[in-house]
Amino acid sequence: MGINPKKGVLGYVFRAPVYLYRWHLGGLLGHRFLLLSHTGRRSGLRRQTVLEVIRYLPTIPEAVVMSGFGRKSDWLQNIEANEDEEISIASMHFKASHRFLSESEAESALRDYENRNRLMAPVVRRVLSALLGWEYTGSSDDRRRLIAQLPLVAFRPTDARQFSSPDRRRYEGQSRIVHDKEGRSNRLHLRQQPWQRNAMQRPVPLTRTTGQVITCNALA
Repeated sequence: MGINPKKGVLGYVFRAPVYLYRWHLGGLLGHRFLLLSHTGRRSGLRRQTVLEVIRYLPTIPEAVVMSGFGRKSDWLQNIEANEDEEISIASMHFKASHRFLSESEAESALRDYENRNRLMAPVVRRVLSALLGWEYTGSSDDRRRLIAQLPLVAFRPTDARQFSSPDRRRYEGQSRIVHDKEGRSNRLHLRQQPWQRNAMQRPVPLTRTTGQVITCNALA
């Protein structure tokens, strides 16, 4: 008899990562996982799925995940039908768009993932073999075969100016010299406004001033 993971103590174990994001504790999971919010293509209900991040690029930002059940994964079919997904990763939350990685991109991302997790390689290969239905050895041929069966999907903000990212807060307190049209120098101090740290709002536009210190938002 099978166990329903939505009931009892086991259900809480499977749902634990979702609760961490709901309690604003997603930062504990870092960039190893993300929470995908999407709309059911048939039910119209809002759904949430926790996915492991295969690759994360903080400068964009962009997070790459694998569809463990291929094109038949419910979350993948949902985002292709509705394209209204939202992503929570670490302490960030943003409306996202998605794209499928090319074969070369996916192969590179998967190879880097395996190199970062060498100690767990036997477990990773065993799990992938179970998902694929054939023995995955980690060879280049196997990677290409895997990518054709289990696509890699990348998520990034629909508007990078509207997300709150701790990666960008490192600029807070820094300054640089800027010049106006007349060639006069001004020192520009980068400072993030407190009300923007947990909100998806546009940066305050930088007003033109001369001969004085200018304070602006670090997200500009």
